[in-house]
Amino acid sequence: MTLDPGLLLDALALRLDHEPVPAEQVVAGSPTTGYAVLVDGTPEIGVWEMTPGTASDVEVDEVFVVLAGHGTVRFDMPLLETIALRPGSVVRLTAGMHTTWHITETLRKLSIA
Repeated sequence: MTLDPGLLLDALALRLDHEPVPAEQVVAGSPTTGYAVLVDGTPEIGVWEMTPGTASDVEVDEVFVVLAGHGTVRFDMPLLETIALRPGSVVRLTAGMHTTWHITETLRKLSIA
């Protein structure tokens, strides 16, 4: 899917193909993730989704807006306050951050990286 100029896209209805989170990243549950690139370039813009469960990650430079769902992100390195995610949350991540995502309701976000 490419987001061409003037094209209307329903980011909530966009079909995402999911894959299991790699076993070495799963902390709890059986979460899956899906991702679709909307604009391939610098920055890359995409829609990402994670089903309920808990997984660790090492981040890239990114700003995202939560479109749907709920969960938390724990910042393991650097050690920062855990944040709650809900529709409308806007978050900036920087490359190399170590995080743990605990998703309680399938979370979908629009990301710019």
